[in-house]
Order: sequence, then structure tokens, then C-alpha cells
Amino acid sequence: MNTFFIVVAVILGVLGILGSVLPALPGPPLSWLGLLLMYFFGGTNGAGDPLSLKLLFIWLAVTTVVTVLDYVIPIWFTKFTGGSKYAGWGAMIGLFAGMFIQPIGIILGSLLGAFIGEFLVAEKGAAASLKSAFGAFLGFIFTTGIKLIAAGLMLYEIIVYI
Repeated sequence: MNTFFIVVAVILGVLGILGSVLPALPGPPLSWLGLLLMYFFGGTNGAGDPLSLKLLFIWLAVTTVVTVLDYVIPIWFTKFTGGSKYAGWGAMIGLFAGMFIQPIGIILGSLLGAFIGEFLVAEKGAAASLKSAFGAFLGFIFTTGIKLIAAGLMLYEIIVYI
């Protein structure tokens, strides 16, 4: 297998892990692209078996589900804790604003954004706003964990098929 494509596949796998935490990068899709490179450019495991099309499609399904859940779960967690769409929007804006101060900025940005969205825009009290902010934060942590697991396992597959 061409060394160039191996390096690019591993870089995509690592970027997938980084993208699972950083909101600017699509984590699992980048990792899947690394697997796709391994498929097209003949990566084999230790036994000499090539990466199968079946495995590639399974990881595509996992990537699709994880990507959809990344948008749905934080909203569900926010609504479950009594938050409105303003908490969700505030959490997302705070997440982007906080990504410049890693990693604490993302956490605090998400919490503060959701709190401010609920407190100032939805005009809820401080206790209700804090509860909604906590729900938005739990949704972010949960989906980040799911993305990290998927991207990490795909990087493992990339390494196995080098």
C-alpha cells in the first residue's frame, strides 16, 4: 500500500478523534474517510485479509447514526431538563465561542451559553436556567463520548489494516 495514503488515513483517523471534541471538525465522518482510503488503496490486516466492503458499510451506518445523534441527543437532554430551544442555541453558541480556550472553554461556554439563553431570552429564573444549562451540558458530554468511541474504534481499524 502506498505510504502516502497510509499517512493520510491515519491523519484522518486522528482528526476524527479531535473532531469528536472540537465542534469545527466532523469527527466520525473524518475517521470513516480514513477507513475508505484503507479500503480503496488495499490495506490488509496482519493475516493479509483486505478491509471488507461489509465492514466499511457497517462503519458508514455507525457514522451516520452517531452524526444524527450528535444533533438530536443534546436537544433531548435540554428539553428533558425543562429547557427551551434558546438553551440549545445558547449552548451551541457558547460551544463555538469557547473552543478557542481548550478544553475548559468548551465546557464553560456550553454551560454559560445555555444559561444565558434561558435566563435572558426565555426569561426563566436562575434555578430553571441552571437546570436547562446542565441538561445541555450533559447532552454535549454524552454525544462527545459516543463520537470519541466511534472515532477511536475506526482509528483502531485503520491501524489494524496498515
